[in-house]
Amino acid sequence: MLTAKNLCKFYRRHAVEVRVLNGLNLEVRTGEFLSIVGASGSGKSTLLHLLGTLDAPDAGEVRLDGARIDNLPGRARDALRNRTFGYIFQFYHLLPELSLLDNVLMPAYIGHSVLSWWQTRAQWRRRATDLVAKVGLSHRIKHRPRELSGGEMQRTAIARALLMNPRILLADEPTGNLDAAAGSEIVRLLREINREERVTIVMVTHNLDIVAATDRVVRMVNGVVTEDTSAGEKPWQPPFPQPRLAAV
Repeated sequence: MLTAKNLCKFYRRHAVEVRVLNGLNLEVRTGEFLSIVGASGSGKSTLLHLLGTLDAPDAGEVRLDGARIDNLPGRARDALRNRTFGYIFQFYHLLPELSLLDNVLMPAYIGHSVLSWWQTRAQWRRRATDLVAKVGLSHRIKHRPRELSGGEMQRTAIARALLMNPRILLADEPTGNLDAAAGSEIVRLLREINREERVTIVMVTHNLDIVAATDRVVRMVNGVVTEDTSAGEKPWQPPFPQPRLAAV
């Protein structure tokens, strides 16, 4: 479904070139919940940003369903980020002046013209309200981020990431700012979403305690995948039928 081939990425610090990814190869299978683990600085987050077209590789390519996406024009990549990919970050990135519901609705605000939004707003509000209920926050729907706990803010971010019915959810250290109990609840929720919402999930983490709930684990060291700890040798079978239906 999603493939990284010979990915290289480097940054410059003054006159020094720092290589982050060194010819990395990875395949993400349709319907799986994949964990990418590794120490800080191993390139996990950089890889996730390249897979989701938030950044571009210096060499190599990213393909979705066989078609290259890392070199698409800006408008096409914008559409992918709004519709195909959903993103969950460690630091939530909720807008403090908006209610929980309006934060969840933000991708729809961005993805529509004014006229299109007014024509479909009732449908999107129903979708957002249903997702808020799914993540267990109906009683907080009018609250602002400062009134929420860390776990509640992350669940809000998950609902926002799901609003546009993405095919792939990219989660960058989604439990990094949470205690063990809240982190376990977030991973349980992601597993539920993987099954019920029919979303492929790629999760980056350094916390080995939470990867047991996922289908497959790959390890990164010095910018490459060095180990695949998949269970068994059976060919991968999606856990749900295809195709998926649009949200609205």
